[in-house]
Amino acid sequence: MNAPLNYLTQLPNLGKTLAVKLIQAGIHNPIELQSAGAENAFLRIRAIDPDACLNMLLALEGAIQGIRWHNLDPSRKEELKAFFRMAEKQPGKA
Repeated sequence: MNAPLNYLTQLPNLGKTLAVKLIQAGIHNPIELQSAGAENAFLRIRAIDPDACLNMLLALEGAIQGIRWHNLDPSRKEELKAFFRMAEKQPGKA
């Protein structure tokens, strides 16, 4: 697991904890993360961690874009916030 962990933690916003969650969700490298997209990766993580939060979603998008999540385009942040609110209402959220 060290190789995938090292690949993922080199991305902005991805510390060891989030990288481990991505690996548990079946995402092992930056290419797989980019292919999945932030929303899908978040839903996959949330399936194993019902407490996955908005900051995690924003961190994933920042990692995909190669920037700190604080620097995401405001319109993209709003899209992700709307997605998060919708995901929170879905069945299966504890």
